[in-house]
Amino acid sequence: MAAIGIFDSGSGGLSVFREIYRLFPEADYLYWSDNAFCPYGEKSREFITDRARRITSFLLSGGADIITVACNTATAASIGTLREEFPVDFIGMEPAVKPAALHTATGVIGVLATAGTLGGAKYIRTRQTYASGVRVVEHVGEGFVELVENGVLSGPEAEHVVRASLQPLLDAGADVIVLGCTHYPFLMDVIRKIAGPGVTIIDPAPAVARHLADVLASVAPSRHPASSPSATSSSASSGLLEEPHLVMPTPRIRLYSSGSPDSMIRIFDTCVAPYL
Repeated sequence: MAAIGIFDSGSGGLSVFREIYRLFPEADYLYWSDNAFCPYGEKSREFITDRARRITSFLLSGGADIITVACNTATAASIGTLREEFPVDFIGMEPAVKPAALHTATGVIGVLATAGTLGGAKYIRTRQTYASGVRVVEHVGEGFVELVENGVLSGPEAEHVVRASLQPLLDAGADVIVLGCTHYPFLMDVIRKIAGPGVTIIDPAPAVARHLADVLASVAPSRHPASSPSATSSSASSGLLEEPHLVMPTPRIRLYSSGSPDSMIRIFDTCVAPYL
């Protein structure tokens, strides 16, 4: 079974890990939470791409056979570069605009995402291709990532923050809401409460897991040695990936964090471990 590498700006990618694990419970996993630099949403494309390179090198040095970029912002900024520079398959986050456009009854769909995702070429191209016949209303999920990283997944504070970004989409008539950041599904209960029963919420994580399964079925992965030149040169160039925090909740799962692992552990224990 392949070793699956996954990374995100923080703990949000665990929502993707959860869906992949449902399909491949026997796989080995390496998850990198880059929470020392979270959130990515307002950071430059160059900074995010540099981080993605370094994290990819680290995951490959640890034995990953395939890598999921479980971050919409990092996918938009860096996945093209990663595919050019590394001899491994990458699975990225695809904004679920197509299914939203197909399922709307009002002709209006809403997209909640980071500024980096909404401004990225990948999202703009997807919107132009699949949403030409509907109105797309967009809003940055301001404060959503911070809520998740701080473990505030419900209650008055979460509702106040979520409502501020979600209400404009509802007021515009959106009856389908696309979650364009992997942190956002951890706020699903709050989002559904505010949106009401007549609004469909689309989490792209299950589709990403199915795509990874298709890729694994068609490609025979090969192991990458720990002495990979790219891993050595990238890690040594700045030391940003030296001595990460490592948590091993099971023998097959390695969770790494570039900063304090507290938020990653909290989200894993609360929202992921019950599904293992």
